[in-house]
Amino acid sequence: MNQKNSLGLNNCFLDKNDPIDLFEAWMNEAKKTESNDPNALALGTSDQNNSPSVRMVLLKDFNKDGFVFYTNLNSQKGNELKNNPKAAMCFHWKSLLRQVRINGTVQKVSDKVADEYYSTRGYESRIGAWASKQSSVLSNRDELLSSIDKYKKKYNNQNEVPRPDHWSGWILIPKNIEFWLDGDSRIHERLKYIKDDVGNWRKSLLSP
Repeated sequence: MNQKNSLGLNNCFLDKNDPIDLFEAWMNEAKKTESNDPNALALGTSDQNNSPSVRMVLLKDFNKDGFVFYTNLNSQKGNELKNNPKAAMCFHWKSLLRQVRINGTVQKVSDKVADEYYSTRGYESRIGAWASKQSSVLSNRDELLSSIDKYKKKYNNQNEVPRPDHWSGWILIPKNIEFWLDGDSRIHERLKYIKDDVGNWRKSLLSP
């Protein structure tokens, strides 16, 4: 029989007042059990006509302020976030039978933060940020490969590849975070945190 926390949930929910602390604990568990990309998440955005779009991206950092990912700012998601800065994230860790859903608003990270992360990327990835006009139509694959070759010639010193102005990071500032654990007969366990108007987190149980 599973041990329970003070709310009657499986003790994997712990008893945290701040959901970021619980997220960190769950992410650390996922790193032990997920063989590929425990930091992968489905990112939902919508355009000016409220048409939704979702794709997988990688979480690169998180802290009390929010959840950070990087992209070409002129890509579909980049343009959608510029026009409608509301977004949603969903992490699913199949090995743990857990998921985390996050809703909030986004803003660009500072140039300093973007530069620091960009410098940690491999040479090919930094070149790719220049060469790929993400989400634009290609006439053929050779067009992209030719662009990659062009920027490799331009930035042939692997230690000196500047970050393009069109490539940066977004931080999703959460308004609510829900933690979900698979349950027998679909009687799942759900715990939701909502940030109030003065910045405090309030938590409640949800029916499955």
